[in-house]
Amino acid sequence: MLPEITALDPASPVLNAYSCYRSLIDAAGNPHPSETGLGGQLLYAGELDEEGRAITIAGNVAGCATLAATADPDDQKRAFRENVADFLVTSLDEALRILKNEIRKQATVSVCVGLSTDEVEGEMRDRGVRPDLTRADATQRQFNVWATRTMWRLGGDPMLAGATVAWAVDALPSKWLPRFDAIALECLQPSDNWNRRWINLSPRYLGRAGSSLRVVSADCEFAKKFVERSRSAFHQEDITTAAVIWVASESGSEEYKLQPAQRPSS
Repeated sequence: MLPEITALDPASPVLNAYSCYRSLIDAAGNPHPSETGLGGQLLYAGELDEEGRAITIAGNVAGCATLAATADPDDQKRAFRENVADFLVTSLDEALRILKNEIRKQATVSVCVGLSTDEVEGEMRDRGVRPDLTRADATQRQFNVWATRTMWRLGGDPMLAGATVAWAVDALPSKWLPRFDAIALECLQPSDNWNRRWINLSPRYLGRAGSSLRVVSADCEFAKKFVERSRSAFHQEDITTAAVIWVASESGSEEYKLQPAQRPSS
């Protein structure tokens, strides 16, 4: 079934995680990532509540070594069950041992300490632990799906104006979403490595939310190509389930409903 809430709705966990992802990239000042992304950077996500989950997911996709905390046993179990946190530990010492090892290798890891953020942050201050990126970095520069590039405001090429695109399928998302993902990768600029990283890695960390929705922001040229090539895949019967694509830009939002090609009756 197609989702009732679109990926461009502010309540979408997919959009929230993507927003944090883009904000972290901006804060890190790394527009051209290496294979390890933000590997070697320590991110402190704070409380592992809904916002903390989105930040931790963003850190996982970006390649950070992420530290989060919660004293709530249910939130701890959920984070581990849904692959948001790789490790659940009971002390900051345990967390730092894991994090230091992975930072040295520039590897991705996320660790949740089963304590309150007040306790963890107090110990961090006492030990002189200074994260490279913080919760504020992921939330104070929140990505705006309606934002456009300066060139558009100055009367430049309208195809370079910013556009956020989301897509979902009606059935068998594990089969059909990767097909749309492949089309999206074909349509992105070769240099757009951060969006390529998001498309390739985010499904692993987004859990149930990511199993049915995708979202990425590039420009109107990408949006046009993606819609056209998706339609072509339907016409050629490469995709045989209903789907919907949403496009948001400064000029408004559009929804494209795609249906499988109808075969003539015999």
